[in-house]
Amino acid sequence: MRWTQFRKIAISLTVAIIAAVLMASINEAGYVRSMNALETLAKTQNTRARINQLIQQMLDAETGLRGYLLTGEERYLAPYTSAMSSINSTMDELRKIFLLNPDELATFTPLARQVERKMNEMELSLRLYQQGNNEAWRFVMFTDLGMENMDAIRGYGRTLLESVNKQAGQNMRDIEHTLSLSRIGIATVTVLGILGFFMYLRQAYALQQASQREQEIQRDERNRLEELVRERTTSLTELATHLQQVREDERGHLARELHDELGSLLTAAKLDVARLKSKIDVSSPEVSERIAHLVETLNSGIALKRRIIEDLRPSSLSNLGLTTALEILTREFAERSGLEVESNLEQVDLPESTQLTVYRIVQESLTNIGKYAQASHVIVTVHNYPTYVAVQIQDDGRGFEVTSTRPNSHGLAGMRHRVEAAGGRLTVASQVGKGTTISAVIPLNTTAAA
Repeated sequence: MRWTQFRKIAISLTVAIIAAVLMASINEAGYVRSMNALETLAKTQNTRARINQLIQQMLDAETGLRGYLLTGEERYLAPYTSAMSSINSTMDELRKIFLLNPDELATFTPLARQVERKMNEMELSLRLYQQGNNEAWRFVMFTDLGMENMDAIRGYGRTLLESVNKQAGQNMRDIEHTLSLSRIGIATVTVLGILGFFMYLRQAYALQQASQREQEIQRDERNRLEELVRERTTSLTELATHLQQVREDERGHLARELHDELGSLLTAAKLDVARLKSKIDVSSPEVSERIAHLVETLNSGIALKRRIIEDLRPSSLSNLGLTTALEILTREFAERSGLEVESNLEQVDLPESTQLTVYRIVQESLTNIGKYAQASHVIVTVHNYPTYVAVQIQDDGRGFEVTSTRPNSHGLAGMRHRVEAAGGRLTVASQVGKGTTISAVIPLNTTAAA
């Protein structure tokens, strides 16, 4: 063998050895990097599952508590108790995960506060209910505070999920980069590398399939929760409508009782005073003054009784119709408040329940104007169109920012619920210093069907 051939063989062997060592090093480095990325990806999946589990546990606790408060059945406390006991352990696991990451810990800290606040709110509602303080727990449960807490929890949860997903994306990019290096090494060096790459691809495909199955499970669970929310919303709407109808029935019953019983008592008292006046000597100034004061007091009581009855259940609405009742309402409001009230009322043919809805909208609007608007001129209009009835109350008061309405402003919420229960739509338009306009549109076909 010549020296030149031996030198070529030596160089080729050296290059082959160097290439083999280099490819083996690349494959080993790629293997280590892939395993680290897979481990990190598994932790990311675990973190995502824990965050979704926390939100699910909060929803289960709130749903169970609301079911118990609304029905009083003990079986609704089981999911609430189970969820409340699991939330703390889930929070501890998440705290351990985010403890070494300052950025994610900064987002997790307010999430933990919101979760603790929501748990305290639910425990307070349950304690108030068990103590028999119905008004207090209803106030706690039916304010927007609970919804704001849940929205805040979802918001922080989404932020954490975005951070986790970003990290998962980086891990996936690391895996793709490692696969590229492995592909080059495997294609260049040995069949064993190709076999190893094939095994790795099979493992990556299994991970992808597992991820797809998890996404399908999450999608099904999300659809189930959305359906549950729709059912709960429908149930709460029906309950609110029922409570509103019960309140109106109670008002009507109370108005009839006041009219029949209290009216009879006051009338009998007035007749007795008239009989006494004819039988006693009223020439004395003191006796005459006392008799006159007594008659005036009875007249004031009768007038007060009439105002209370009209506020509870306007008799003019059932006896004279909606248009006349609204004319009386606007005229009396103008006399009490000293405001200029202009009314443009068309005759409309509506069912009794819808007439009461229109009357209450105008009544509530005028009450708010008298209390808060500081207006000088009010316009009340009722127009009858072929397919719907339009009601509008407009004032030139100080107005307000519609977007900054207080959460406890139940007057507007009550009017909106009344209109929507009749199949209509309520809109509120207002600007500071330019007055307020409240408009309601109620379709005739819906009202006729009702």
